[in-house]
Amino acid sequence: MTDTFQSSSPIYSQLADRINRKILRGELQPGDKLPSVREMAIQSNVNPNTVQRTYRELEGMNIVETKRGQGTFVTENQEILTEMRERLKEEEISQFVKGMYDMGYADEEIEVGLNKFLQEKKGDSEQ
Repeated sequence: MTDTFQSSSPIYSQLADRINRKILRGELQPGDKLPSVREMAIQSNVNPNTVQRTYRELEGMNIVETKRGQGTFVTENQEILTEMRERLKEEEISQFVKGMYDMGYADEEIEVGLNKFLQEKKGDSEQ
């Protein structure tokens, strides 16, 4: 399986975001080993240098840690993972609200629409 990437942002950044989301969804657990640079490059159909940069970026954010000779692992530091989760939530909310403002919606309209959506979603999941 090869991934598709948007031209609007660097591939390494999109790859890092995908890894972060896998961590958030629980597909990658604290302490899990990431694929080797070569394996990830093949899976994602990107240059190994791109994967190396992705791993360096994630390591710089303390999301992963590289153990020489063993590989790259998801951090086991729950505080860092909680901070990442909150940061990504804030980014998503910010993008959503900005988009709604760009379409001319007021705060109250956004809030009413969001509450209605969540109630409908809650009703769907109960059925």
